Amino acid sequence: MAAKQKPCLQGVLFDWDGTLIDSYDADTSAYLAMFKEMGIAWGIEELERHYSPNWYQVYRAAKLPRKLWNAADRTWRAHYAKYRPQLIRGARRVLEAVIRKHHLGLVTSGDGDRVARQLREFRLTRLFSARVCSGDTVKKKPHPAPLRLALKKMELAPGCCVYVGDAPQDVEMARSAGVLAIGVLGPYPTEKRLRAAQPEFLLGSLEELPEVLDRLRNGSK
Repeated sequence: MAAKQKPCLQGVLFDWDGTLIDSYDADTSAYLAMFKEMGIAWGIEELERHYSPNWYQVYRAAKLPRKLWNAADRTWRAHYAKYRPQLIRGARRVLEAVIRKHHLGLVTSGDGDRVARQLREFRLTRLFSARVCSGDTVKKKPHPAPLRLALKKMELAPGCCVYVGDAPQDVEMARSAGVLAIGVLGPYPTEKRLRAAQPEFLLGSLEELPEVLDRLRNGSK
């Protein structure tokens, strides 16, 4: 009888905002200030109802004319720069534990310059063998293109990887790319939709991740 093979789990790829970094206050404050400057009568309720990691979906929901998107981007960045988001509780410990057994990747809808700066500030850049941000692919999350690009850079098969995120778009992207989806509840208003997306695992906090990965490696759920 052939020996039972252990499950293949080589790569763990992460979302950034809301998964590893608590940028909710900075993000929402920048949105609300931008809406005010652009003459859009949106408050926190409207933003939370229509929130998406793809901010162009938010612009569409707010009926912001396409010709104003670049100006809205600049305004949002100017306001966001006033804030200094912090890492999610336990994120550094989790990353340092996970990297001992797996290759790490980062796939985010965040602006590449902003994410690179934050990674340097938190001294996390060296941990990720691949990083894909908003401008690196034409198609954006939840399209699988960003995750597929990261897998290509890491030279890993989808079936040997998991993707960890806090939004339903993360689950959709992972499944479309053939990657197991792990949802984690974070500071953004995505819990109800994340639960409805039914990721293979749903974590109450990021600190539960190492135990779940150990279970996956051992072939148990």
